[in-house]
Amino acid sequence: MTSTLTTAEPRSAHLRIVADTQTIDLDGAARAVHDLLRALGRDAGSRHLAETPRRVAAAFAELLTPEPFELTTFPNDEGYDELVLARDIPFRSLCEHHLLPFSGVAHVGYLPAHRILGLSKLARIVNRFASDLQTQERLTKQVADWLDCHLEPRGVGVVIEADHSCMSLRGVRANGVLTLTSALHGALRDDARSRQEFLALARTGR
Repeated sequence: MTSTLTTAEPRSAHLRIVADTQTIDLDGAARAVHDLLRALGRDAGSRHLAETPRRVAAAFAELLTPEPFELTTFPNDEGYDELVLARDIPFRSLCEHHLLPFSGVAHVGYLPAHRILGLSKLARIVNRFASDLQTQERLTKQVADWLDCHLEPRGVGVVIEADHSCMSLRGVRANGVLTLTSALHGALRDDARSRQEFLALARTGR
């Protein structure tokens, strides 16, 4: 992922977030789906499946293509030093091991330092990294690491709760199981009271 910093106004900073270019060959993907259907013993040329390869290729392309956005930050003029938390951010992603979807919610918080973040951008960042072939552990860490690097807060915390269809639809077929992962930086990792506050607020209402 590439980032370009520009100053649009004296008081606000805009960081243009653009995903690293990854070419998706839709025709090649459709041919691969056609071959997969045949390998699974299905008649890929039937009227019911004739358009399936194209639709599947387009669906995967949509799931794997994040939207660019601007990360807008503002000076912390008031010296706000308490937790900022966006809870229950919905996301969907693809398990890189089975190419099956997993989805859930992310709770993302930070302790501001010199700058504060436009609130909707927390959801944008989650969805940026979710639009890929992923593991939940890596997704959690990527969101936390990216905020820690670009916002430079006093602390960052990310908790993700997700339902994995690769576990509910196949294998053990355990329905309703939520997997929880967390990543903490700075004061939210090292200070016991700040850590407890973040984790308690992230659980509220769940």
